[in-house]
Amino acid sequence: MKLPRRQFLHLAAGAAALPVLWRNASAQTYPTRSVRVIVGFPAGNASDILARLIAQSLSGRLGQQFVVENRPGAGGNVGTEVVVRASPDGYTLLLVLSSNVINETLYANLNFDFIRDIAPVASIVDAPYAMVVNPSVPARSVPEFIAYAKANPGKLNMASAGIGGGTHVFGELFMMMAGVNLLHVPYRGNFMPDLLGGQVQVLFAPITHLIEYIRTGKLRALAVTSATRSAALPEIPTVAEFVPGYEASGWYGIGAPKNTPTEIIDRLNKEINAALADPKMKARLADLGAVPMSMTPAEFGKFIAAETEKWAKVIKAANIQPE
Repeated sequence: MKLPRRQFLHLAAGAAALPVLWRNASAQTYPTRSVRVIVGFPAGNASDILARLIAQSLSGRLGQQFVVENRPGAGGNVGTEVVVRASPDGYTLLLVLSSNVINETLYANLNFDFIRDIAPVASIVDAPYAMVVNPSVPARSVPEFIAYAKANPGKLNMASAGIGGGTHVFGELFMMMAGVNLLHVPYRGNFMPDLLGGQVQVLFAPITHLIEYIRTGKLRALAVTSATRSAALPEIPTVAEFVPGYEASGWYGIGAPKNTPTEIIDRLNKEINAALADPKMKARLADLGAVPMSMTPAEFGKFIAAETEKWAKVIKAANIQPE
């Protein structure tokens, strides 16, 4: 049977619209089951705490469980590869952080390209680090610390969570700009017992992780690493007040496998930004020393590219090699 031209064109137009309608319906119904949020670091650290906060909020907003799954190893690369190889359907997400962009330069033989293979979904927070010392260190300010370190070259131990992570490269940037020599001591496990015990003396780490130790006097905060002072520690100066131009902040966001439908990414971005605007969430983040950082997926992608370029320069200048 031959269809009249008008009826044929009408049916053809309807068929062409089906993919668009399906995508819109898919985004509107997403999620229909639980969603995994992969964290490339152990439970209990700053990345895990922030991932669980945002996962809990998304569970309430979208009516399905967002479950945090810790997949530590290789500075976050193990967890990242899990997401790279996952189906691009919105049901496996990655907690993205500054370590991911550092790893792009640090590791020459990764099985993935972070910028190519992970789609930016939404930024979550800017999480400044603090420069802290064991109270046994006879320095109560950054200038005093620099003077003491120069008088005792190589005798101060700087702990980190591993070669190439933020706790390492933020300290390397400080050494380069302040002209001091600290002995880097990377840990595979928990470095806090040795820092509290005085076996290592200085650490650059997220305020989120350190704030209770600072408040109880177990560690002495000399400075925060962000460009401006932290609302959580307003009396603590920035490193840049004494070392002009120094700025290093941890940051966190959400990524997804490449080719995840734009509609799902946009929905997640909208819900995450709404969660960050909630007064209760803002208060909880402020208590942890983190600042909400809302961006569109495109803005977050540009931010990631700029951070990749910044830390590539530090890694190359300091000749940092992976373990």
